[in-house]
Amino acid sequence: MKAGIYLGQKNIEIRELEMPEVGDRDVLVQNLYSSICGTDVAVYKHGPNTGHRVNIGGEFGHETVSRVVKMGKDVFDFSVGERVYPYPRYAKNDTTRAGTIGGFSEYILVPEAKREHSLYPVDERISDKLASLIEPFTVGCRAARRGMIPAGMDEATKKSVYVKGQNAVVFGAGTIGIAAAVAFMYFGMNNVMVCDLSDYRLTMAKNLGFEICNMDKEDFRVKANHIFGTAPSLKGETANIDCWLDAAGAENILEQFIELGKIESRFVTVAVNNAIRELDLLHMTYSQKSIIGSGGYMPEDVWDVQEIMASGRWNLESIITHEFGIDDLEKAIQTAGEVANAGNVVIRFKVD
Repeated sequence: MKAGIYLGQKNIEIRELEMPEVGDRDVLVQNLYSSICGTDVAVYKHGPNTGHRVNIGGEFGHETVSRVVKMGKDVFDFSVGERVYPYPRYAKNDTTRAGTIGGFSEYILVPEAKREHSLYPVDERISDKLASLIEPFTVGCRAARRGMIPAGMDEATKKSVYVKGQNAVVFGAGTIGIAAAVAFMYFGMNNVMVCDLSDYRLTMAKNLGFEICNMDKEDFRVKANHIFGTAPSLKGETANIDCWLDAAGAENILEQFIELGKIESRFVTVAVNNAIRELDLLHMTYSQKSIIGSGGYMPEDVWDVQEIMASGRWNLESIITHEFGIDDLEKAIQTAGEVANAGNVVIRFKVD
């Protein structure tokens, strides 16, 4: 099988590897489409320890949709030909392999495979290409969920429900930012604005129905006041934004929240940013603001994302702007890093 092998900074090789041997409780899946994550771009551009934990000389990639092609004799939870989403934390039965499950290889061996644990079934209403975005969309969905106010449980569906009619702003129009914006609307936000510096990516968000703001060209304060109306803050009237969500990682976003956030507003961070920050706790106390972290996702996010994708409410496949074969993996990763000219980039595998 062909496999993308990471060899260090700006160094990737496509190698022919032997097909994995399938044990009694293992499942072999064939990848259909795999999406390129921002962490894949980071580790390619800057070297090891700058994205997911990717080992030199190893397979990598973790955003994928696959089909079952072979099962061990003690596996009864799956059927050959079934489409599945490999859950990165558990697909290799090793949580340290979350970013290196072999999404850029033609096949993945899933040891000790368990349904709705290491492999999730994929809704038949979702295309193969769009299904490759389940993983990043679950990250965005979890971040949006963290920014909602719980309102109980729907007894009919046994799903969490949230306070509706609030407003949110998302910083970052990449896949996770757009996923968060979509999830906000799905959960009941009244209005959502997406902010970025790339007109290319903002156009994608606008075409999905969101208000947009180019922070490099527009006055955020003026635009936000116009879109959301105003509400009180400790420093006077400000935009009526209930939740600020950072999917970009720029240091000034938190500063803007402290400066412009209304009373009882909340800030969710999902972007990777390890900078040490100072915080005015007295301001947070008197303004009754909240800062909330969001990392990874839970099974409920997998199911909600599939419902979002299957609903057809948004043309989510439109954010996939480029498609490459596995032999062009390096070019695909380079393209994914061109934020002014690309949205989501996927690898399409040849399937018999």
